[in-house]
Amino acid sequence: MREQYEHQLIAKLRKIEALFARPGTDGERGAAEGASSRVRARLRALEQAEPVVEFRFSMTDSWSRSLFIALLRRYGLKPYRYSGQRQTTVMVRVTQTFLDQTLWPEFQQFQAVLHEHFEAVTKRVIARAIGPKDAEVEIREGQELEG
Repeated sequence: MREQYEHQLIAKLRKIEALFARPGTDGERGAAEGASSRVRARLRALEQAEPVVEFRFSMTDSWSRSLFIALLRRYGLKPYRYSGQRQTTVMVRVTQTFLDQTLWPEFQQFQAVLHEHFEAVTKRVIARAIGPKDAEVEIREGQELEG
C-alpha cells in the first residue's frame, strides 16, 4: 500500500515538472527526463538573453531545503551558501525570468504536494502510535495576551 502511494506521489511530481517544461509532443510530456532536458535548454537560452543574478532563499524546514536544492541541481544550477550563513539559507545564481516563470512556481507546486503527503503521513502515524484524537486545539473566545 505504502509503495503504491509513493508511486502515485512520484507520478504527480513528474506531471508538475512536465507543466514547466513547455509544450512538446504528447510523448515528450510523459517522459520526465525529456521534460527536464527541455527546461535545462530553456534555462541556457535565458542565460544568453539576460543577466544571471544571485538570489538568497531562506527555507523554513529541511524538507523544503532538500527539495529546492534537488530542483536546482536537476537544472544544472549550483546551490551554495556563504560562510556564516544559516543552514536554512540557499544561494543560487540564475536569471530572473527562469526564477519567476519556472523554478519558483515549480518549487511551490512540488512543495504543496509534498506538504500534503507529509501531513497525511504524520496524522496517520500519530493516530496509530498515540491515538486517533483530533489534533486541533479548542478555540475559545476571550482575552488575548499582550506582548
